[in-house]
Amino acid sequence: MIRVGFTGTRVGLTFRQKVVLKGVLAEFVGKDPEGCEFHHGDCIGADAETAWLAKGAGYIVVVHPPTDERLRAFAPGDLVLPAEPYLDRNRAIVDVCSTLIAAPKDPFEQGRSGTWMTVRYAKRVGRPAIVVFPSGGIDRRPHSGSA
Repeated sequence: MIRVGFTGTRVGLTFRQKVVLKGVLAEFVGKDPEGCEFHHGDCIGADAETAWLAKGAGYIVVVHPPTDERLRAFAPGDLVLPAEPYLDRNRAIVDVCSTLIAAPKDPFEQGRSGTWMTVRYAKRVGRPAIVVFPSGGIDRRPHSGSA
């Protein structure tokens, strides 16, 4: 089974990010007869928007909710896991996925950003990451960790 993890901005996706994300999600569908899982952190904004895109593309949607529900979206999910603190939840998404997709709000890496922290963690543990920028541009980062 292909497991795709997702992290994104709580301010929501740009139109171009939505268009590109639909295509990126479609790349995985049909590559594995067991199907695809989409793992997200269930925050308002990009997590919720992309969960709907994944559900529409035929993914099994797995929710990794945060313990702090103030920014929780309660987006669609076929499976809802126990809540975890934000950083633990983000690491759990990376640990279970084969590829991470990220949709940041900024066109360049930020030091104090949960989205970018998750991308950096993916790199450290050897997961490839696909970053979809607000402009719709894509950066496909190969893994370079020790996993």
